[in-house]
Amino acid sequence: MAVAPVHIERLSFSYPDGVIALREVSLEVAAGETIGILGPNGAGKSSLLLQLNGLLRGEGGIRIGDLALNDRTLPRIRGLVGLLFQNPDDQLFMPTVYEDVAFGPRNAGLSEPEVRRRVDEALAVVQVQSLAERPPHHLSIGQKKRVALATVLAMDCSVLVLDEPTSGLDPRGRRELAQFLAGLEQTRIIATHDLEFAAELCDRVAVLCEGEIVALGPPREILSDAALMDRTGLEVPHSLRFHAAGIPHQHLAARSPED
Repeated sequence: MAVAPVHIERLSFSYPDGVIALREVSLEVAAGETIGILGPNGAGKSSLLLQLNGLLRGEGGIRIGDLALNDRTLPRIRGLVGLLFQNPDDQLFMPTVYEDVAFGPRNAGLSEPEVRRRVDEALAVVQVQSLAERPPHHLSIGQKKRVALATVLAMDCSVLVLDEPTSGLDPRGRRELAQFLAGLEQTRIIATHDLEFAAELCDRVAVLCEGEIVALGPPREILSDAALMDRTGLEVPHSLRFHAAGIPHQHLAARSPED
Protein backbone atom coordinates (compact mmCIF):
# COMPACT_ATOMS: atom_id res chain seq x y z
CA MET A 1 0.00 0.00 0.00
CA ALA A 2 1.40 3.37 -1.06
CA VAL A 3 0.39 6.12 1.37
CA ALA A 4 -1.01 9.13 -0.49
CA PRO A 5 -1.17 12.84 0.27
CA VAL A 6 -4.47 14.71 -0.06
CA HIS A 7 -4.85 18.04 -1.86
CA ILE A 8 -8.05 20.11 -1.57
CA GLU A 9 -8.20 23.33 -3.57
CA ARG A 10 -10.92 25.99 -3.24
CA LEU A 11 -13.64 23.44 -2.56
CA SER A 12 -17.18 24.82 -2.27
CA PHE A 13 -20.43 22.95 -1.78
CA SER A 14 -24.09 23.87 -1.30
CA TYR A 15 -26.99 21.54 -0.57
CA PRO A 16 -30.07 21.54 -2.83
CA ASP A 17 -31.99 23.70 -0.33
CA GLY A 18 -29.36 26.42 -0.75
CA VAL A 19 -27.51 25.88 2.52
CA ILE A 20 -23.81 26.60 1.96
CA ALA A 21 -21.70 23.89 3.61
CA LEU A 22 -18.19 24.68 2.30
CA ARG A 23 -16.68 27.97 1.12
CA GLU A 24 -13.50 27.66 -0.96
CA VAL A 25 -11.77 25.28 1.43
CA SER A 26 -8.11 24.61 0.62
CA LEU A 27 -6.05 22.09 2.54
CA GLU A 28 -3.03 19.88 1.94
CA VAL A 29 -2.47 16.77 4.02
CA ALA A 30 0.94 15.11 3.78
CA ALA A 31 1.29 11.37 3.20
CA GLY A 32 1.03 9.58 6.54
CA GLU A 33 -0.08 12.71 8.41
CA THR A 34 -2.95 12.73 10.90
CA ILE A 35 -5.07 15.89 10.71
CA GLY A 36 -8.12 16.74 12.80
CA ILE A 37 -11.09 18.60 11.33
CA LEU A 38 -12.73 20.48 14.18
CA GLY A 39 -15.70 22.78 14.50
CA PRO A 40 -19.19 23.19 15.93
CA ASN A 41 -22.26 21.41 14.58
CA GLY A 42 -23.06 22.67 11.11
CA ALA A 43 -19.51 23.85 10.44
CA GLY A 44 -19.12 21.62 7.37
CA LYS A 45 -16.99 18.79 8.80
CA SER A 46 -19.05 15.86 7.51
CA SER A 47 -19.70 17.65 4.21
CA LEU A 48 -15.95 17.94 3.72
CA LEU A 49 -15.28 14.28 4.53
CA LEU A 50 -17.95 13.05 2.12
CA GLN A 51 -16.31 15.01 -0.70
CA LEU A 52 -13.09 13.03 -0.36
CA ASN A 53 -14.44 9.87 -1.95
CA GLY A 54 -17.14 11.47 -4.06
CA LEU A 55 -20.23 10.77 -1.97
CA LEU A 56 -20.83 14.50 -2.28
CA ARG A 57 -19.50 16.53 -5.20
CA GLY A 58 -18.82 20.24 -5.04
CA GLU A 59 -16.89 22.86 -6.99
CA GLY A 60 -13.13 22.99 -6.74
CA GLY A 61 -10.38 20.38 -6.88
CA ILE A 62 -9.53 17.24 -4.92
CA ARG A 63 -6.47 15.05 -5.56
CA ILE A 64 -5.51 11.85 -3.83
CA GLY A 65 -1.83 11.40 -4.61
CA ASP A 66 -1.53 12.24 -8.30
CA LEU A 67 -5.14 11.28 -9.04
CA ALA A 68 -7.66 14.10 -9.52
CA LEU A 69 -11.22 13.33 -8.47
CA ASN A 70 -13.60 13.30 -11.45
CA ASP A 71 -16.22 11.01 -13.00
CA ARG A 72 -13.58 8.87 -14.69
CA THR A 73 -11.38 8.40 -11.62
CA LEU A 74 -14.17 8.05 -9.04
CA PRO A 75 -13.98 4.22 -8.76
CA ARG A 76 -10.22 4.37 -8.22
CA ILE A 77 -10.55 7.19 -5.69
CA ARG A 78 -13.05 5.15 -3.70
CA GLY A 79 -10.52 2.34 -3.61
CA LEU A 80 -7.91 4.71 -2.17
CA VAL A 81 -10.08 6.56 0.35
CA GLY A 82 -11.69 4.54 3.13
CA LEU A 83 -14.54 6.30 4.94
CA LEU A 84 -15.56 5.36 8.47
CA PHE A 85 -19.04 6.65 9.33
CA GLN A 86 -19.94 7.99 12.75
CA ASN A 87 -22.48 5.21 13.33
CA PRO A 88 -20.89 1.76 12.78
CA ASP A 89 -24.34 0.27 12.14
CA ASP A 90 -24.26 2.15 8.81
CA GLN A 91 -21.38 -0.13 7.74
CA LEU A 92 -22.21 -3.46 9.40
CA PHE A 93 -25.02 -5.46 7.81
CA MET A 94 -23.80 -9.02 7.20
CA PRO A 95 -24.57 -12.07 9.41
CA THR A 96 -21.06 -12.26 10.92
CA VAL A 97 -18.09 -10.01 11.52
CA TYR A 98 -16.03 -12.05 9.06
CA GLU A 99 -18.61 -11.62 6.30
CA ASP A 100 -18.81 -7.88 6.93
CA VAL A 101 -15.04 -7.42 6.63
CA ALA A 102 -14.93 -9.72 3.59
CA PHE A 103 -17.75 -7.89 1.78
CA GLY A 104 -15.60 -5.16 0.21
CA PRO A 105 -12.72 -7.34 -0.99
CA ARG A 106 -15.14 -9.90 -2.43
CA ASN A 107 -17.04 -7.22 -4.32
CA ALA A 108 -13.71 -5.98 -5.66
CA GLY A 109 -13.32 -9.37 -7.35
CA LEU A 110 -10.42 -10.63 -5.24
CA SER A 111 -9.74 -14.34 -4.91
CA GLU A 112 -11.00 -16.11 -1.81
CA PRO A 113 -7.46 -16.72 -0.44
CA GLU A 114 -6.72 -12.99 -0.84
CA VAL A 115 -10.05 -12.12 0.79
CA ARG A 116 -9.21 -14.33 3.77
CA ARG A 117 -5.73 -12.82 4.06
CA ARG A 118 -7.11 -9.29 4.10
CA VAL A 119 -9.84 -10.12 6.59
CA ASP A 120 -7.41 -11.86 8.94
CA GLU A 121 -4.95 -8.97 8.77
CA ALA A 122 -7.62 -6.30 9.28
CA LEU A 123 -9.14 -8.09 12.27
CA ALA A 124 -5.66 -8.53 13.74
CA VAL A 125 -4.87 -4.81 13.42
CA VAL A 126 -7.94 -3.86 15.48
CA GLN A 127 -7.52 -6.91 17.75
CA VAL A 128 -10.94 -8.51 17.25
CA GLN A 129 -9.94 -11.85 15.69
CA SER A 130 -12.00 -13.67 18.33
CA LEU A 131 -15.16 -11.92 17.11
CA ALA A 132 -14.95 -13.20 13.52
CA GLU A 133 -17.98 -15.49 13.79
CA ARG A 134 -20.08 -13.20 16.00
CA PRO A 135 -23.14 -11.33 14.64
CA PRO A 136 -22.21 -7.64 14.52
CA HIS A 137 -25.51 -6.56 16.12
CA HIS A 138 -24.52 -8.48 19.29
CA LEU A 139 -21.35 -6.43 19.80
CA SER A 140 -20.74 -3.44 22.04
CA ILE A 141 -20.38 0.00 20.44
CA GLY A 142 -16.62 -0.14 20.92
CA GLN A 143 -16.40 -3.55 19.27
CA LYS A 144 -18.61 -2.38 16.41
CA LYS A 145 -16.34 0.60 15.79
CA ARG A 146 -13.31 -1.67 15.62
CA VAL A 147 -15.06 -4.00 13.18
CA ALA A 148 -16.21 -1.07 11.04
CA LEU A 149 -12.60 0.13 10.92
CA ALA A 150 -11.54 -3.37 9.87
CA THR A 151 -14.00 -3.25 6.93
CA VAL A 152 -12.15 -0.16 5.71
CA LEU A 153 -8.66 -1.50 6.34
CA ALA A 154 -9.46 -4.70 4.43
CA MET A 155 -9.76 -2.59 1.27
CA ASP A 156 -6.09 -1.63 1.60
CA CYS A 157 -6.94 2.06 1.41
CA SER A 158 -4.27 4.75 1.29
CA VAL A 159 -6.29 7.46 3.05
CA LEU A 160 -8.45 6.83 6.11
CA VAL A 161 -11.29 9.30 6.70
CA LEU A 162 -13.12 9.05 10.04
CA ASP A 163 -16.26 10.88 11.14
CA GLU A 164 -16.53 11.25 14.94
CA PRO A 165 -14.70 7.98 15.68
CA THR A 166 -14.87 8.37 19.49
CA SER A 167 -18.63 8.98 19.61
CA GLY A 168 -20.23 6.55 22.05
CA LEU A 169 -16.94 5.14 23.33
CA ASP A 170 -16.08 4.89 27.02
CA PRO A 171 -12.68 6.22 28.16
CA ARG A 172 -10.99 2.84 27.71
CA GLY A 173 -12.42 2.40 24.20
CA ARG A 174 -11.37 5.93 23.28
CA ARG A 175 -7.82 5.29 24.53
CA GLU A 176 -7.58 1.99 22.66
CA LEU A 177 -8.86 3.59 19.45
CA ALA A 178 -6.23 6.32 19.70
CA GLN A 179 -3.55 3.65 20.05
CA PHE A 180 -4.86 1.74 17.03
CA LEU A 181 -4.98 4.83 14.84
CA ALA A 182 -1.53 6.03 15.92
CA GLY A 183 -0.06 2.75 14.72
CA LEU A 184 -1.54 2.86 11.22
CA GLU A 185 0.39 3.92 8.13
CA GLN A 186 -2.45 5.58 6.25
CA THR A 187 -2.96 9.29 5.85
CA ARG A 188 -5.67 10.02 8.44
CA ILE A 189 -8.30 12.75 8.32
CA ILE A 190 -10.50 12.81 11.41
CA ALA A 191 -13.57 14.96 12.05
CA THR A 192 -14.22 15.11 15.77
CA HIS A 193 -15.80 17.05 18.63
CA ASP A 194 -13.37 15.29 20.99
CA LEU A 195 -10.69 17.95 21.30
CA GLU A 196 -8.66 15.96 23.84
CA PHE A 197 -8.53 13.12 21.31
CA ALA A 198 -7.43 15.54 18.59
CA ALA A 199 -4.75 17.05 20.83
CA GLU A 200 -3.41 13.61 21.64
CA LEU A 201 -3.45 12.05 18.18
CA CYS A 202 -3.23 14.70 15.46
CA ASP A 203 -0.16 16.26 13.88
CA ARG A 204 -2.23 19.30 12.89
CA VAL A 205 -5.81 20.48 13.30
CA ALA A 206 -8.02 22.62 11.06
CA VAL A 207 -10.92 24.52 12.60
CA LEU A 208 -13.96 24.86 10.37
CA CYS A 209 -16.61 27.50 11.04
CA GLU A 210 -19.50 28.27 8.70
CA GLY A 211 -17.83 26.27 5.94
CA GLU A 212 -14.45 28.00 6.12
CA ILE A 213 -11.12 27.03 7.63
CA VAL A 214 -10.47 29.75 10.21
CA ALA A 215 -7.40 28.20 11.87
CA LEU A 216 -4.81 25.62 10.89
CA GLY A 217 -1.76 24.47 12.78
CA PRO A 218 -0.34 22.29 15.58
CA PRO A 219 -2.98 21.15 18.12
CA ARG A 220 -1.19 22.67 21.12
CA GLU A 221 -1.21 26.11 19.52
CA ILE A 222 -4.68 26.10 17.99
CA LEU A 223 -6.57 24.42 20.82
CA SER A 224 -5.04 26.57 23.58
CA ASP A 225 -6.29 29.77 21.92
CA ALA A 226 -9.19 30.59 24.22
CA ALA A 227 -10.44 33.47 22.09
CA LEU A 228 -10.52 31.32 18.95
CA MET A 229 -12.24 28.49 20.79
CA ASP A 230 -14.89 30.89 22.09
CA ARG A 231 -15.48 32.43 18.65
CA THR A 232 -16.00 29.05 17.04
CA GLY A 233 -18.15 27.45 19.74
CA LEU A 234 -15.42 25.15 21.04
CA GLU A 235 -13.61 24.88 24.38
CA VAL A 236 -9.95 24.64 25.28
CA PRO A 237 -9.26 20.99 26.19
CA HIS A 238 -8.64 20.43 29.88
CA SER A 239 -5.12 19.17 29.20
CA LEU A 240 -4.20 22.48 27.51
CA ARG A 241 -5.89 24.98 29.81
CA PHE A 242 -2.68 25.77 31.67
CA HIS A 243 -1.11 26.62 28.31
CA ALA A 244 -4.00 28.94 27.42
CA ALA A 245 -3.43 31.18 30.43
CA GLY A 246 -1.77 34.10 28.71
CA ILE A 247 0.99 32.40 26.71
CA PRO A 248 1.12 34.12 23.29
CA HIS A 249 1.38 32.15 20.07
CA GLN A 250 0.49 32.40 16.40
CA HIS A 251 -1.43 30.16 14.05
CA LEU A 252 -2.37 30.13 10.39
CA ALA A 253 -5.52 31.69 8.96
CA ALA A 254 -7.05 32.52 12.35
CA ARG A 255 -9.81 35.07 12.05
CA SER A 256 -13.32 35.67 13.21
CA PRO A 257 -15.95 33.92 11.07
CA GLU A 258 -17.51 37.37 10.55
CA ASP A 259 -14.29 38.77 8.98
